[in-house]
Amino acid sequence: MSTGHANSPRDMLARLETMVLMAGVDLPLRAIREQVSSAVDLIVHQSRMKDGSRRIEYITEIQGMEGDIIVMQDVFLFEQTGVVEGKIQGRLRPTGIRPKFVEKFEIMGIHLPRGLFGFA
Repeated sequence: MSTGHANSPRDMLARLETMVLMAGVDLPLRAIREQVSSAVDLIVHQSRMKDGSRRIEYITEIQGMEGDIIVMQDVFLFEQTGVVEGKIQGRLRPTGIRPKFVEKFEIMGIHLPRGLFGFA
C-alpha cells in the first residue's frame, strides 16, 4: 500500500510514469506501463469536496494492458445525494462491475457479499 497525490486515478498512473522517467531509468514507456499495471491492483482516490470535507470519490481497479494503454475500471464512485446544513451528503455507489480480484479472494477463502458490487 502506498500514497500518491493526483487529481484522478488516471492522473495517478501518469504521475507514476513520470516518477520512473525522472529517475533516469532507460526503459520504453510501454515497459514502464506494463510494470505499473502489474504492480498496482486498486486506486482509492480521495478528494476534497466543496464543503471542505474529504471523501473517497473513486475505487478503481487496474485491469492490465490493452496495446500501450493501461486499462482501468471504476468499481465504486461517489454519488452526491444532497447538501444538509452546508455539508455534502452521499455514498459510494457500485458501478455493477465485478472486479477481477474477487476470484483471487474466493480462492483464498474470502467471500464477499454477493450484492456488494451492485449485482444480485
